[in-house]
Amino acid sequence: MSSAPTNRVAVIGAGSWGTALALVAARNRHQVSLWAREPEVAREINQTRRNPFYLSDFDLPDGIRATTAVEEALKEATFAILVVPSHAMREMTQCLRPHLRRDMILVSAAKGVENNSLMRMEEVVRDVLHGEFEPRYVVLSGPSFALEVAKGDPTAVVAASRDSESSEVIQHALSSGSFRIYTNTDVVGVELGGAIKNVVAIAAGVVRGLGFGTNAVAAIITRGLAELTRLALAQGAKAETMAGLAGLGDLVLTCTGELSRNRRVGIDLGRGRKLSEILAEMREVAEGVKTTKSIYELGRRLQIDMPITASIFELLYRDKPASEAANELMGRPLKRE
Repeated sequence: MSSAPTNRVAVIGAGSWGTALALVAARNRHQVSLWAREPEVAREINQTRRNPFYLSDFDLPDGIRATTAVEEALKEATFAILVVPSHAMREMTQCLRPHLRRDMILVSAAKGVENNSLMRMEEVVRDVLHGEFEPRYVVLSGPSFALEVAKGDPTAVVAASRDSESSEVIQHALSSGSFRIYTNTDVVGVELGGAIKNVVAIAAGVVRGLGFGTNAVAAIITRGLAELTRLALAQGAKAETMAGLAGLGDLVLTCTGELSRNRRVGIDLGRGRKLSEILAEMREVAEGVKTTKSIYELGRRLQIDMPITASIFELLYRDKPASEAANELMGRPLKRE
């Protein structure tokens, strides 16, 4: 258990990952204000101590109080953890803006790149807040399924910030015997690693859905890491980040783990199901679907060779059959590694 003093913590987003991070904070003796978009979610959490839709088997400590009011969630908070889908980050930051204080730390737990602008989450936050409020910004990322974190299974993640003091605050506030946080200064690499791995996970799912074995999945992971690294380095990231928790670690988890939503989307596509049908059945977002478009366009802008992303883009947005996409993934021209 952390020995850090008790803080007031705002968790913005009451989905699975938001609920899991609220549990992490509450178990470290912090007072947590959990913002939920749906009134019924906030009401059920406060009345029954359970989230009705996400991680509903877990009792939530009294230290977690839910609210639908952003101002109430942020009141006296030392830091706010934004746990919303990447495509909602701009809107959410705009809602938070009137209630932020200069001494607060903003922690992004979103994994994606914004469509159209092709901005990372750090860039979206900066774009919304301008110079009026320069946040002490931290990105929290790494191999972490919400269910396993809620259960207290050992987990290691990264808190990256350009301001080392901010990342260390988050490290000490949220780390415990089962939830270990490492610090990093490579915000670009950590954010791109968290975004691109979801695209590669869809590809890994596709080859499984088509009936291919673990040899094919291992090839996708390995070449996916090379693809991820090429784009990240072109954006100024560090190579060692790509070999760490936020790069290779998260990539392996998302491409192989049974709890991965992006991998599940790929499996269903590989089995011939339509994307619209798959998404209609999902309560939570598979970030890789929207992020594929952003990463594809970013790769083209930077003239980076990204064959896996290109094949998944064609599959998702141009109705290319899964078998053809897989043939492209596995049938690249022979060359040196």
